[in-house]
Amino acid sequence: MARVREICECLEQLAPKDLAESWDNVGLLVDCGAEVTSVLVALDITDEVVAEAELQGCQLIVAHHPVIFKPLRTLARRDVAFRLVKKNISAICMHTNLDAAEGGVNDVLARLFEVENPEPFGEEEIGRVGSVELTDAKALAALCQSRLNAHVKLADAGKPIRRLALIGGSGGSMLADAAAAGADALLTGEASHHDAIDARAMGLSLIVAGHYSTEFPIVPVLADHLSRRFSGLRVICSRRNKDPFSYL
Repeated sequence: MARVREICECLEQLAPKDLAESWDNVGLLVDCGAEVTSVLVALDITDEVVAEAELQGCQLIVAHHPVIFKPLRTLARRDVAFRLVKKNISAICMHTNLDAAEGGVNDVLARLFEVENPEPFGEEEIGRVGSVELTDAKALAALCQSRLNAHVKLADAGKPIRRLALIGGSGGSMLADAAAAGADALLTGEASHHDAIDARAMGLSLIVAGHYSTEFPIVPVLADHLSRRFSGLRVICSRRNKDPFSYL
């Protein structure tokens, strides 16, 4: 059995708060103070995930995306934070600090795509870039579809890919950073129409695989980390946390 704050301290060693961007909201966002015997790990804290935590007898949810992001001016029954407090379930959220952390979201993504010697890139050093076995944009997109079970779109610059930049979630704005880091392609979760045009103009292929799909791989890693650190703690990966989009 562990206290919520003990688990929070453990996770902050993995992803220190000072790695988070200034606009972010991370850490122990809902503190019900209960002793913890069971933890649910998810990407998002939604109504379905709170219901799952209650059903599983969990006193804590650990998630990537903040359950409270903008300042709360009111709190109503429909709000997820209200439901957490009512059900006596705490919430720890690690967002951009977990993106940037060693062993975090983007290191896990780099391992999945067998990136050699990945190193941080970008002003905040959130992304990862390194060498990959020679490939092209279409082959990389197919690999991404397979390994992430993702719906993938691509902007093909028509050049061989030897150096790959990765950033889970919304990384389309980091095209220039990826190019400056010597990347031949950027693999990310979200990018705009204009990002695709800009990428091709730069000679940089862009692989877009969905926000959920590029960040979900951190969930079992977090669950394993907690299981190793707290013997006797029951740790469950959410089954109800799904990609919010449906695809035809």
